[in-house]
Amino acid sequence: MIKIRAGYEIIYDSPQPAPKVFMLNVHPSRVADLVTPDVMRFEPAAPSSQYVDGFGNICTRVIAPPGPFRVFADFMVQDSGLPDPVVPEAKQHEISDLPDELLVYLLGSRYCDTDLMADTAWSLFKASPPGWARVQAICDYVHNRLVFGYGYARPTRTAREGHIEGRGVCRDFAHLAITFCRCMNIPARYCTGYLGDIGIPPVDEPMDFSAWFEAYLGGQWYTFDARYNIPRIGRVLVARGRDATDVAISTTFAPSKLVKFNVLSDEAKG
Repeated sequence: MIKIRAGYEIIYDSPQPAPKVFMLNVHPSRVADLVTPDVMRFEPAAPSSQYVDGFGNICTRVIAPPGPFRVFADFMVQDSGLPDPVVPEAKQHEISDLPDELLVYLLGSRYCDTDLMADTAWSLFKASPPGWARVQAICDYVHNRLVFGYGYARPTRTAREGHIEGRGVCRDFAHLAITFCRCMNIPARYCTGYLGDIGIPPVDEPMDFSAWFEAYLGGQWYTFDARYNIPRIGRVLVARGRDATDVAISTTFAPSKLVKFNVLSDEAKG
């Protein structure tokens, strides 16, 4: 087992009161692993309330006062220290055998334009064995097709546009892989959370929240990551949904400028 210190500091500046919804708390499935409380704090102090959305994510509502508004947290979470599982024997389900609640993860969504990518998906992956091998073939293709770069970020990029442009950030890798999986009748959902440089050489880049995806095989959800395309240690899930639309870390309903954005996710020593 390992302990991970995680958290964030985000500062906004608003010319007027700004209603916001944050999705920054760890996912309910990881709450039992918290060593210290995951508490969202505000400076200046502001009243807030929480609710659980339709995908099971914890959301926080607050009205940011005019001027600088700091949102921050710092907590410890316990983790197995094991890499993402690899289960080559996990089988693909027939559509008729899928639980009703999973069918939504076969459909197109805001950034996963399955209707425009179905022909491409079948031309690329119809010869791959169904199941784990097919999802891995999709990850291999996306990993090699897209070039990662923070400067390539664009909040409106769809999976098809990412495929054409051949570049993007982690959310674009996830969107394209999810889209291909859905086109091949494999339920897939988008995930966001913490992923520090644990078990790999440190990367000289600013830390950020990360995106990956889960595919439903063999009766359960498994983690895949087309950006890194290797099993990783220390993922701390924050939210799941159909795509990035459902798991935005912050949504603001008034003018608000992002002034500072820092994310922490490191293995705690000792």
